[in-house]
Amino acid sequence: MEFVVMYSIRDGVDRSRIFETFPRHKAYYEAFQADGGGLVALGPFQTTDPAGASMGIFTTREDAERFIAGDPFITEGLAEPRILEWDAVRFE
Repeated sequence: MEFVVMYSIRDGVDRSRIFETFPRHKAYYEAFQADGGGLVALGPFQTTDPAGASMGIFTTREDAERFIAGDPFITEGLAEPRILEWDAVRFE
């Protein structure tokens, strides 16, 4: 079982703030991964709005919750997260 964090931009957020905050978000997720934080993958959905929505995949709920707690997109009130349990089927 893995855990997916889905991010959606809060209503009324100026999209330029997403791009201004991205360098802090990137530094945060790189440090989180380097510290063995259980981050499997993350990234935005490819839509017509590049600041529209994104997701991250984590190995545990605790890792997902810890990531959310410190992510600048969340702490600065730009995005609304939700955590979903994901029962991935692996093909090897």
